[in-house]
Amino acid sequence: MESMLNKLKSTVTKVTADVTSAVMGNPVTREFEVGRHIASGGPGMCWRIYDGTKKSTKQEVAVFVFDKKVIDRYQKFEKDQIIDSLKKGVQQLTRLRHPRLLTVQHPLEESRDCLAFCTEPVFASLANVLGQWDNLPSPVPTDIKDYKLYDVETKYGLLQISEGLSFLHSGVKMVHGNLCPENIILNKSGAWKIMGFDFSISSSNPSDAEPKYVCKEWDPNLPPLCLPNPEYLAPEYILSVSCDSASDMYSLGVVMHAVFNEGKPVFQVNKQDIFKSFSRQLDQLSRLSPSVLSRIPEEVREHVKMLLSVTANVRPDADQMTKIPFFDDVGAVTLQYFDTLFQRDNLQKSQFYKGLPKVLPKLPKRVVVHRVLPALTSEFVNPDMVPFVLPNVLLIAEECTKEEYLRLILPDLTPVFKQQEPVQASNMIQLIFLQKMDLLLTKTPPEDIKNSVLPMVYRAVEAPSIQIQELCLNIIPSFANLIDYPSMKNALIPRIKSACLQTSSLAVRVNSLVCLGKILEYLDKWFVIDEILPFLQQIPSREPAVLMGILGIYKCTFTHKKLGIPKEHLAAKSLPHLVSLSIDNNLNLNQFNAFMAVIRDMLSRMEAEHKTKLEQLHSMQEQQRSLNLTSQMNPTEETKVSPNPSSQIREIDDIFGGSAASAGVNSKENGSSSVTSQPSRVSLTLEEKQRLAKEQEQAAKLRNQQPLAPQNVKPAVTTTQTKDLTSSLLNNMTSLNNLSLNSGPRTAPMQAGTLTSGFSTGPTLGGMGTMAPVSNGFSSPMGFSSGTMAMGVGMRPASPGMYGGLATTTSTPNFGTLTQNQNQNQPSKPPDMSALDSLFTATKPKVSLNQMASKPAAATAAPSPWLNQFGTGQPSQTAGMQAGRVGMTGVQGGFGMQANPFFNPQNFSQPTQAPTMNTGMLKQSTSVNNDLKDLFGF
Repeated sequence: MESMLNKLKSTVTKVTADVTSAVMGNPVTREFEVGRHIASGGPGMCWRIYDGTKKSTKQEVAVFVFDKKVIDRYQKFEKDQIIDSLKKGVQQLTRLRHPRLLTVQHPLEESRDCLAFCTEPVFASLANVLGQWDNLPSPVPTDIKDYKLYDVETKYGLLQISEGLSFLHSGVKMVHGNLCPENIILNKSGAWKIMGFDFSISSSNPSDAEPKYVCKEWDPNLPPLCLPNPEYLAPEYILSVSCDSASDMYSLGVVMHAVFNEGKPVFQVNKQDIFKSFSRQLDQLSRLSPSVLSRIPEEVREHVKMLLSVTANVRPDADQMTKIPFFDDVGAVTLQYFDTLFQRDNLQKSQFYKGLPKVLPKLPKRVVVHRVLPALTSEFVNPDMVPFVLPNVLLIAEECTKEEYLRLILPDLTPVFKQQEPVQASNMIQLIFLQKMDLLLTKTPPEDIKNSVLPMVYRAVEAPSIQIQELCLNIIPSFANLIDYPSMKNALIPRIKSACLQTSSLAVRVNSLVCLGKILEYLDKWFVIDEILPFLQQIPSREPAVLMGILGIYKCTFTHKKLGIPKEHLAAKSLPHLVSLSIDNNLNLNQFNAFMAVIRDMLSRMEAEHKTKLEQLHSMQEQQRSLNLTSQMNPTEETKVSPNPSSQIREIDDIFGGSAASAGVNSKENGSSSVTSQPSRVSLTLEEKQRLAKEQEQAAKLRNQQPLAPQNVKPAVTTTQTKDLTSSLLNNMTSLNNLSLNSGPRTAPMQAGTLTSGFSTGPTLGGMGTMAPVSNGFSSPMGFSSGTMAMGVGMRPASPGMYGGLATTTSTPNFGTLTQNQNQNQPSKPPDMSALDSLFTATKPKVSLNQMASKPAAATAAPSPWLNQFGTGQPSQTAGMQAGRVGMTGVQGGFGMQANPFFNPQNFSQPTQAPTMNTGMLKQSTSVNNDLKDLFGF
């Protein structure tokens, strides 16, 4: 790799050194950049040809350089003769201006080391193309080495030389004097141009008289560069020292022979004995063998033979040669017409351009690209001609490579994309571009597509011409896959929708719908649902074609595997719209059946999808309920040791239809966590997910609460003798009332929910110590946890039927019967109140109820106003029901506030006629108050 780089570096350095040594110091370099050595030409192939550019305009040129080092071996006067001859030729070429002559861009400039001048861009000389590679760079450029002339190039090239000679002979009255392949230059476009006027001879007679040319005698002692090429020189130059315009025609005949014979002239001339050679040549020309002209095409062979005639009068003149049938080839005529376009009017040009697409396929690509294309693109400056030129340019673009398209065609097409005036021409241009849109989008870079091509398409969609709109809408689907998605979404689709809604043409509206239907596959699902389907409901017309177009878009969207319509949209928008359209009176039977088929398909899919969703939800709910029941029927070991009231309450709620709020309150009451089963992975609505989240949050709160451990209460020891507990309790309460009436203001009674010590935390009935499962009339028994509140055998449990299946109820004593039992069954000794001691658990020693009852014995006989408050009390069953209702609304277990006088504030208030306080009882009253405070927490 390094050796290759070094070789390349040395080559570039050598070329740069050659250019520097040849052109350094020449004034030409002030205005032109000199590039690489590309060809050679001129007399004796002495001119090196370089490519170059003009510094100010970047215009491409060819730089001809003659290095004076080539003539260092000659004497000074010989050098001067050579320099003068070369200068004459360039100066004569500079003065002459004709399409068939090489155009000089910058006149000859001389420096100490070289001569240089600039011309139009050049490819090579004809001598280089025919295999004469003298003074060429080494190695020989590949494009010259492999160059082969096509027949059309040869024919038109010879025609161009004939036209050039005709100009010199008829227009300028000049004889070239050295017409040969060395002095014929092929420019970049492939046109043949004449140069090398070093030995030209002008007429000595006035312009209106018969031209007379005086030539010099051949001097073999002059340097070769001061003499014309003898192999292409007419015999009369040497033998009779005379010349005429016919002498150039002889040279043309030899050139035609060389072109068809790989660059070989008719005869080889011995330059050492030029006169003898020409004498021999004269004899051969008079008896020219047919084998000499065997390789020349038959249709021109006779004319070449006439050009090589010894008699000058027999030779055809230049004007006659341009009209021979050999040059009537369609390709040659086409190229000739291009060269004369500047002389034609627009009508003639338009006719020519219309027929050109039939000729272009017959021409070689090189000719089309380098000769025809530049002539066509030059017409883009004429807006009226663009519609006629553009189809031919795009036809050539199809045969070009992408690199050729970008370099030779796109720069000239860019202004045409934006052309909008005149309107008629602009409309035709849009039609032509739309027909070749595949070509443009394939070979044009994305940036140019976005900036030039797509804006032209948008203008076509919005064009006032219905024909252009229809064509554009029909063509868009064919190249929609080449349009980038943002451009289609934000620019193209809105314009198509606007055209559909605003047009008054039914064809445009239908084509808009058809276009949208065909490009749906290039759009995403939600864009179609949000932009395309709502747009269909805005279309005002109800013609059958429009309705079927709307149906087609719905059907394509519904059935396409990439798109699809959600069932919510089907139910809310799509189906109502289609149903309303289906009953339009303009539809025939087949069209109505098409609507109904699509509607049925939509209904079927919507039904299937929603049914599947509901089945999944139902399955999830069943699974969750099954998990809940399983966890309740098969508790874990921990649950067996400490029953979970929350789970039991939820189970009862599930069976009896209890509210979730009640279960939630009871769960918080017991500080127990509930087990929630995870739903299966199905599609849930937002409301379902919110409800599930709330349940999980509630369960998490319950799990964070500390459960209350139940206390094991020892059963009261009963004696064989039955005691009247009602009377005992009445006597003790009377004593307590007397004490309370003499006490000061008390704090507010505590809330029912704060009483926990000594009462059951589980749901119990009537305060029974232990309840067996109670049948609720359903398939499963209703289980209740064991309670710890032992109120005595005098308290009756309420039946399940009374409370409607409530899980948490509390029975209280029936204080309504106290007044009836006051004077009955009075024992002779104080009653034993020890059975009630277990009801209240104290943290420190207190006075027992027996002690409290034994001191104020006399007070039991007297009626008490405190006791009279309960004379008209409610029945015990009613109190039990009230207690049950309180328990259901969130008040924690124990006695109900209304049924239990200890939790009724007015029961502790002082009566209106309060007796005078006994000071002797103050100490005892203070002790009792402290006991009550410890007992009830206030």
